[in-house]
Amino acid sequence: MSEPFYVSKVEFEKVAGARRRGRLPAGATVELGVHGPVKSHYRLDAEPDQPLAVDYVVAAAGG
Repeated sequence: MSEPFYVSKVEFEKVAGARRRGRLPAGATVELGVHGPVKSHYRLDAEPDQPLAVDYVVAAAGG
């Protein structure tokens, strides 16, 4: 098997509850959490609305 072409070097830290902060290699920071039906399903109504990680994946695939 060949060596990987690219290895992601993103770092994540837990902020509080379901909230996470990701730091990208270029220096940008992204805030992650829960919103909408996912938030309701897990009864996390006290959590502030934040984009899900999958929201960023979908945006990247579409962009």
